[in-house]
Amino acid sequence: MRLIGVDVGGTFTDLVYTDTSSNQTVINKVPTTLEDPSIGAIAGIKTLCARLNIDPGVVDHVLHGTTIATNAVLEFDGAKTGIVTNEGYRDILHIGRHQRPLNYSIMQDIPWQARPLARRRHRRVVGGRIAPPKGEVLQPLDEQAVREIAREFKAEGIEAAAVCFLFSYIDPSHEDRAKQIIEEEYPECFVTSSAQVAPQFREFERFTTAAMNAFIGPKVRDYVANFEAGLSAANLDADLHIMGSHGGAATASLVSEKPILTLLSGPAAGVLGGAWAAGLGGRDRLITFDVGGTSADIGIVIDGRFAEATARDTYIGGYPVLVPMIDIETIGAGGGSIAWVDRGGAFRVGPQSAGSRPGPAAYGHGGLKPTVTDANLVLGRLDKDHFLGGDMSLDSAAARTVIDGLAAELGLDPLETAAGILTILNSNMANAIRSRTVQKGLDPRDFALVAFGGAGPLHGAEVADMLGIPEVVVPAHPGITSAAGLLTTDLKYDAIKTEFQVQGAIDLSKLSGDFASLEADLRRQYAADGIADRDIRLSRAGDLRYLGQGYELRIEFPDGIIDAATLEEVWQAFHAGHEAEYGHVFPDSQIEIVNIRMTGVGLMPKIAAPSPRGDSAPAAARLHSGDCVFRIDGALRTFETIYYARQRLATDVPVPGPAVFVQTDTTTVVPPGWFATVETGDNMILRRGH
Repeated sequence: MRLIGVDVGGTFTDLVYTDTSSNQTVINKVPTTLEDPSIGAIAGIKTLCARLNIDPGVVDHVLHGTTIATNAVLEFDGAKTGIVTNEGYRDILHIGRHQRPLNYSIMQDIPWQARPLARRRHRRVVGGRIAPPKGEVLQPLDEQAVREIAREFKAEGIEAAAVCFLFSYIDPSHEDRAKQIIEEEYPECFVTSSAQVAPQFREFERFTTAAMNAFIGPKVRDYVANFEAGLSAANLDADLHIMGSHGGAATASLVSEKPILTLLSGPAAGVLGGAWAAGLGGRDRLITFDVGGTSADIGIVIDGRFAEATARDTYIGGYPVLVPMIDIETIGAGGGSIAWVDRGGAFRVGPQSAGSRPGPAAYGHGGLKPTVTDANLVLGRLDKDHFLGGDMSLDSAAARTVIDGLAAELGLDPLETAAGILTILNSNMANAIRSRTVQKGLDPRDFALVAFGGAGPLHGAEVADMLGIPEVVVPAHPGITSAAGLLTTDLKYDAIKTEFQVQGAIDLSKLSGDFASLEADLRRQYAADGIADRDIRLSRAGDLRYLGQGYELRIEFPDGIIDAATLEEVWQAFHAGHEAEYGHVFPDSQIEIVNIRMTGVGLMPKIAAPSPRGDSAPAAARLHSGDCVFRIDGALRTFETIYYARQRLATDVPVPGPAVFVQTDTTTVVPPGWFATVETGDNMILRRGH
């Protein structure tokens, strides 16, 4: 099998090719074409195939991580969206739950009010009502009213519509019919329903999820269509799969229908790639540290399993969404982050980024603002002649000019200014890691930091030092680890049903039947995708809470028949999970099963472990030496530093810092007092001391 992974970032698009039969892996890195990222991605694929001297038609699968959906939300650049809902519920999207992001602030941003996904004049109501608990029809759907709204939407230039009715998670028939009518009257409109994307209770979150799916729908659908057209024009007949936020891939057709699945597409691939790389060395307690040109993404892996965000924590751009996603902390910190002085005179770094064009001043594309990349170059931590493996030369004079300008504004020495940029950035990233470890009762010193992305290995050791983390793992191809992560995944789908059954009064027949229904839905989806039954893996879980609580915990259900003994295992697992999460437990309280879930995995071919590349002693890997500046005990010191070609370094040979390792996709900095060793699996391990 020949596979290509394509991860589009804010600055660069990373590509990795692997042939599972020969264990050949080749990487490529091209600038992201921001006007249409598919253009740069397809060009990168063609260049990769030409370099390998292979016909693009022999590629079997292309797996893609994209930020199109994420950027549409963060930049509030989606479709003109309309909503169809029940009479009396026009303003659910505005009112929310009367929960303010900051309870005691009168000066705060409430995204769903300040930037509504659908403006009030485009939110329409119709007659029709379904009631709990069994979906009784209290009032038939007013189909004529829906038809008239569809015509009005067309006249008003509405590009996407979301149908959101009360209790559709019990019976979606009204939503399904309204969606069908809108599509009949206005086939050009992107139409979604709340039961289609989030068939569970909590109407505000469900309505918001559906509205967001509509808001980003046309942009993602068109992007996927452009990508498929580009593959076809390049003579690639490969299957296209796109990474979802939950760490699994989905077909292009499903993503076009449910683009909300891809909100954390790229960052999710990074967590998988980091876990795969570190797993080659037997490490399974990890902090993944993915630093690119624009942002830093932090994920947690415990015992080889990544953490999944809970329903109360799944927010994108401040909007709540009810879709499964890996628990990832993202901050605006990367190689392109701009250093600046705010109105109060404070020294800041990010979250604004210079992007790929013009990019940092060091790129030589006319950038005029000081960035993290410029600071690293001024301090000697980047080799201007070996950037991108020598394919790009950095402009050290331009970098020094912008750093000098910021230094004059701050009244500091230029080297102090450059070092200050890195200190601020590293502190911001260390604080983000603390929010995912210390604040959740985890000690970062019990983990390894997996540093990757274009800038992760530049900063990994110093961030680890701030947190007391004992070792840093730098994968073989750090700059394309997210792209490699795409080739470690499977087709993954989730199904959910709101259950509302209470301990002591569980209807075992209904519970088993509902699980069976979810399983049948997933098997139908995999059959449509061409996945054989033998390649499908299914697991069950439930969202449980003590009766009367407001939020739930995800608890796994054992395989096999669901009986009283099975449920007793589930109850005990919930008590243990509640104590671990909140520090206390109520053993005498009844437990409620709120939702049940089924997760399916359809097995796909995967990237193999890299073959060892290095066979040289450190002296043979040496490129040259030069001055590099580090802060030691609070003072800046200049060290003569050796620059090495990483791919030439043998395994199990410790190299003392200060040292800089260059390779095509990133640069790894080893500070004074640290050592670097390449181990089996081609990971570079950084440790303090020898």
